[in-house]
Amino acid sequence: MAQRERTYSAVIDERFFNRDLSWLAFNERVLAMAREEGIPLLERVKFLAIFSSNLDEFFQVRVASLKNKKAAGATQRSADGRHPRELDLDISDTVHRLVAEQEALLREQILPELKNNDIVLQRWEDVSAEEKAMLSREFEQRIFPILTPLVVDPAHPFPYVSGLALSIAVMLRDPINGEERFARLKVPPLLPRFLKLNNSQHFIPIEEVVIAHLPALFEGMDVQSATTFRVSRDADLDVDDEEAEDLLEAIEAELIRRRFGRAVRLEVRDSIDETVLQLLIEEFEVENHDVYKFNLPLDLTSLFAISSLPVPALRDTPWPAVTAGRLAAAGEQDRSIFSVIRERDLLVHHPYESFVTSTQAFIEEAANDPRVQSIKMTLYRTSGDSPIAQSLIRAAERGVQVVALIELKARFDEAVNVTWAKQLERAGVHVMYGIVGLKTHVKCALVVREDGDGLRRYVHFGTGNYNSKTAGLYEDLAIFTCNPELASDASRLFNHLTGFSRNDHYQHLLVAPNYLKEGLIDLIRQEARAGKNGYIRLKLNSLADSQMIEALYEASEAGVKIDITVRGICGIRPGVPGMSSNITVRSVLGRYLEHSRIYMFGNGNGPGVPRWYIGSADLMTRNLDRRVEALVPVLQVKHQQWCEKVLSDLSNATAPHFVLNATGRWVREGDSFASRNAQEDLYVWAKNQQERRNP
Repeated sequence: MAQRERTYSAVIDERFFNRDLSWLAFNERVLAMAREEGIPLLERVKFLAIFSSNLDEFFQVRVASLKNKKAAGATQRSADGRHPRELDLDISDTVHRLVAEQEALLREQILPELKNNDIVLQRWEDVSAEEKAMLSREFEQRIFPILTPLVVDPAHPFPYVSGLALSIAVMLRDPINGEERFARLKVPPLLPRFLKLNNSQHFIPIEEVVIAHLPALFEGMDVQSATTFRVSRDADLDVDDEEAEDLLEAIEAELIRRRFGRAVRLEVRDSIDETVLQLLIEEFEVENHDVYKFNLPLDLTSLFAISSLPVPALRDTPWPAVTAGRLAAAGEQDRSIFSVIRERDLLVHHPYESFVTSTQAFIEEAANDPRVQSIKMTLYRTSGDSPIAQSLIRAAERGVQVVALIELKARFDEAVNVTWAKQLERAGVHVMYGIVGLKTHVKCALVVREDGDGLRRYVHFGTGNYNSKTAGLYEDLAIFTCNPELASDASRLFNHLTGFSRNDHYQHLLVAPNYLKEGLIDLIRQEARAGKNGYIRLKLNSLADSQMIEALYEASEAGVKIDITVRGICGIRPGVPGMSSNITVRSVLGRYLEHSRIYMFGNGNGPGVPRWYIGSADLMTRNLDRRVEALVPVLQVKHQQWCEKVLSDLSNATAPHFVLNATGRWVREGDSFASRNAQEDLYVWAKNQQERRNP
């Protein structure tokens, strides 16, 4: 789709990049990773799948929200001055361009390279007679029995089509009376998307097999046309926890309603019959610019199945997670994790260092330790088979006082969290849902233990979720401590979350929504007063809050050097004389999703003495004003050096990275991934630290 010229009703505010367009720029960097020839082939395929998965969520949440604003007649402009109607069209233009680039990359480079390695995606017409016979038998035995054709006629209305479901649109003709009918088939989601041919690495999309056998489903009818389509729906939850009498029941009801959310995107094959296309547009009530046509199979998230093929030569060399050095030494000496923390604070860096042998082990040991009196923790996202949640159940069953603060509105994990909330409550865990009107995003666990010399509080502060599955994919940091002042802050935080404590002042923590933004702006202004001696370094997932951006602009023009490493959204415009001349922004993508947040203020503890924080909070308005977040100070010099190592490796000019320029363009710089990358440097360093039993 060609880029449309746009006449804006207002002047765009050049101080800010648009949040949603910036997110699309992030996904464009994900797509760029699929082009990197230094990355193994199947890993490039994985980036193509991630690109599609990211877009699915973007449409279900961000575009859906925008469509709802348009429908409600909202006129409020984004921070950069765009009207909702204008932003909707700009998003459409950008996405059409990006998916065309994705398809071209797959068709012209990735599929031919896969074929060169004897991994082939075939069409029905290309498979042999023998293979067709095999596929026909599989269709009769495994596919045909679970297909449900739904015809549209005066007695059968247009069927409900769930969000992201792959469907086949069929036009039929009755040979007796000549009448035409539309029918819909849902491609079975529980069957493999790609069916394997013989014993090779040759595959065929399941929809190709179904389409080839439509006459068996519509006996006596002529199949005029058949093509796949897919619709994206509004998947955001609309729950007012101030009005809800039972938040758990309200969330469960919203999960059912979500299935019927507004359609916001229609994906079709470009060979679709025009009559069928118009029917779908009318039934789903989408606009023409919400239609995306493809020449290749729809739903490229299915490429995850191809990227997971067991072909080591085409995959990344494994980086087995190491046990943090001091924990490894303690294990060799049969000492508890609590004894390690009593010696001094412990810092761990996932996934280079194992989540299972650190964070998970901490909760498991607490659950089984007869000296432990109480366990309190927040759960934002966890897995369906969460070992940590199971540990909390065991602890409660043996009489430990366990409190779990579960965020029921963690997007796309609501159902899992509802299930765990019920199981934990049945086991005797005190389950709380946080503060009305706020999401609880902070990652904190507090264990109270009788140590012989009295009760001692052990605390875990992390940047990532208590999820053993994502912990192997997401880069995160965590601190374990029994520092009395930090432990006191943790207790105060939980009292604030679970009770009616008004004492929410903290000695060391910066906690949102009341103090985090104010505290960070104070630290930024402190650097501004240092002028050219000021230095700020930030590692974030996202940066979009206009107040924070304005504060950074002011510091930049006071002479402060500001280095920002951001994974996703970035609303700040760097390198503009008179506004942001001292600000640099880079982005690093790689094997792991960069997820930790690190804040460094060069004079935060006095002239020339830096102050370091880690935590769960990004510089987004939602994090600062509408969530419970916490940044914890990094007090140990060794841990500050580790954070410095992370930022330095990610800032290495020779390692592959992207740099944001003043025009909003991300420019690829550095060496090839074949030669080196920052994450590999960090993994090697973590291994060396483990061998030295540090830090």
